[in-house]
Amino acid sequence: MESSKNILIIGDMPGYGKMGLAGMLPILSNMGHSVYNLPTALVSNNFDYGRFSVLDTTAYMKQTVQVWKELGFQFDCMTTGFLASADQVDLLRDLIDSQRKEGFLVVTDPIMGDGGKLYNGSTQETVDNMRRFIRGSDVIVPNLTEAEFLSGQSLGEEFLTDEEARRVLDGLLACGPKSAVITSGREKERGRYVVWGFDGKTGEYFTVPYRFIKAHFPGTGDIFTSLFTGELLKGRSLPQAVKRAVDLLEQLIFMEQDVVERNNGIRIEKYLSVLTE
Repeated sequence: MESSKNILIIGDMPGYGKMGLAGMLPILSNMGHSVYNLPTALVSNNFDYGRFSVLDTTAYMKQTVQVWKELGFQFDCMTTGFLASADQVDLLRDLIDSQRKEGFLVVTDPIMGDGGKLYNGSTQETVDNMRRFIRGSDVIVPNLTEAEFLSGQSLGEEFLTDEEARRVLDGLLACGPKSAVITSGREKERGRYVVWGFDGKTGEYFTVPYRFIKAHFPGTGDIFTSLFTGELLKGRSLPQAVKRAVDLLEQLIFMEQDVVERNNGIRIEKYLSVLTE
């Protein structure tokens, strides 16, 4: 069995719902890792409910990071999701730099938008801050909308040719990450739903097709990031980790597709045994 890693997951923590840190923690823990968390915001519930409360935790983060540094806490891997401000970007860049060692892995999901537009509250400043942040990432896993905003390529396009997808990937890599994975694309030539990627270790572009299931659940991006990170920590190559994460996520969505209440996300704990098969 692969050795257990100390993983720090950073992002928003909902009180109600299986997304953000609440979706990631059970998956990575179930893989046998020691999982710690640093919330960038406390949210009452998923925004799809229409009513919610949000608490920015920047002050708490600053105090926590200072205490952790004094105590000498060390991590083997860090994942980042929703970041609320430029202050958080600066704080986390410094934390990543202080943790650097051989084999240290940083996976970033630059949560900013979907469906061709930025989320409410996200602005061009958010995009600029995220471009600055991903310089220190080993792998970034944006969806197509986020990839287009970060790269400045094919803005608003829902279908990309192979050449356009490569240009978007090149634009992402120009921001500084070693590898990039676009988690939700559709090919213009063939109409397939695909994940596009570039593996910095091999210098190769790759495409992984997947079956689209018409059932929307919040938090699927967080599930993908967890599964993908866990597979990388097992020593799988980037394309192998993407394929395994896509297959498992497809399985989860298929099993949950008839659930009436989807705003709460996928009931991850119910399917943990499936994720370890």
